[in-house]
Amino acid sequence: MSTLLAKKFELILENLFGGGHDRTVKAKKNIIGLFLLRGIVTAVNFVLVPLTLHYLNPTRYGIWLTLSSILGWIGFLDIGLGNGLRNKFAEALARGEEDLARSYVSTTYAVIGVLMLAAVVIFFFVNPFLHWSAILNTPPEMDGELSSLALGVFTFFSFRLVFGLIGIILVAMQRPAMSSLLETIASVLSLLAVVALKIWTNGSLLLLGLTVSFVGAMVPFFANAWFFRGTYRRFAPSFKNVDLSHAKDLVGLGIQFFILQISSLVLISTANIIIAQLFGPAEVTPYNIAYKFYGAALLGFTIILTPFWSAYTDAFVRKDTDWILRSTRKLTRYWLVLVGVLIVMTAASNLVYKIWVGKEIAIPIGLSILMAVYVSLVAWGTIFVNFINAIGKIRLQLYIAVILGIVNIPLAIFLAKVIDLKVVGVILATCLCLLPGCFIWPVQMKKILNHTATGIWNR
Repeated sequence: MSTLLAKKFELILENLFGGGHDRTVKAKKNIIGLFLLRGIVTAVNFVLVPLTLHYLNPTRYGIWLTLSSILGWIGFLDIGLGNGLRNKFAEALARGEEDLARSYVSTTYAVIGVLMLAAVVIFFFVNPFLHWSAILNTPPEMDGELSSLALGVFTFFSFRLVFGLIGIILVAMQRPAMSSLLETIASVLSLLAVVALKIWTNGSLLLLGLTVSFVGAMVPFFANAWFFRGTYRRFAPSFKNVDLSHAKDLVGLGIQFFILQISSLVLISTANIIIAQLFGPAEVTPYNIAYKFYGAALLGFTIILTPFWSAYTDAFVRKDTDWILRSTRKLTRYWLVLVGVLIVMTAASNLVYKIWVGKEIAIPIGLSILMAVYVSLVAWGTIFVNFINAIGKIRLQLYIAVILGIVNIPLAIFLAKVIDLKVVGVILATCLCLLPGCFIWPVQMKKILNHTATGIWNR
């Protein structure tokens, strides 16, 4: 009996990890690891929402969400160098050029380190002149507290951006599960920190923000020390390997990613600010609860997609078109499963909200439906954008994202305020802006793989 069970277990492992291209085997292992780790992160985040909500209150929680969204834009101050490193590092490894890969790492660390140091110094002098109470639509007496919080969070976020490059290197080496482990550790430590604050302090927005931001910076800091003194010592950043001539390659691709990221940020991440300005910080809370609920489904799909970016880069460099097409067909089938999951989630949404955060936060069914639509649109587009990003042919995506980024804010205000759809109008505007790409990106991917892409389709 035990022998039979052992053979069945071996067969299961073979089906999960065996067979197919080495690239596919790596992807399977990482997907399983990512599901386990992201499952922990999701569970932690679900616990953190009511815990933080009760530690503060709906209004102060909304303020924290809005402020962290604004300061989260720090991630784009790397002018796209992170994604540039991801692609160039993977390409160098695919060609067996380790010296070039090492130089890319050192140069990226140097450039981003200088940028972040400059950003912190500038913010230190500019911050006293920013009226955060007006920016966040809060009482004027909170201005001092918010100013101190903003400076601390900005500083820690900047450190996290520099040290977070280790995660990009792990992903480029087709080890996204290991990169996700760092996020998991940070999430668990953040949860423990909030529990400690709840026990020993009394609803301090300043303490909450500084503590969570500090934890987020320290985890990648120690990860750099761990990996660059061990497994990846040969890629450890050093001044002697900094080559600014390679910065041109990184920045050339990076700038395009940077503009694309900024445009996508306007399209997707300005919702908190729009809602806070139009309806007050308290209304940010129900929007974010719905976003986090449906974000769990998007997270699951993103886990499946994550290993494919650098794998696509490797496959494209090696001209393995068959593998790319097979992988894409599988991902479209997984998308259909996601749509089914979203329908079930929407049907159960009211019950889940009541169990999760209680009855005091009312979330309209229209908001839930449109969040489901939003997730399905993002997921579908990402199937194809993942490949396009992996090979750096992002010029068309860049132009469209800029146009839609400009359109999104006035459209959101029009639907929310003029048409009086309120918070629902904000997510509806985002969905309408995402729709064109769902038709364009599959066409571009097909043209590239068929070698019929010319002009803007191939840049």
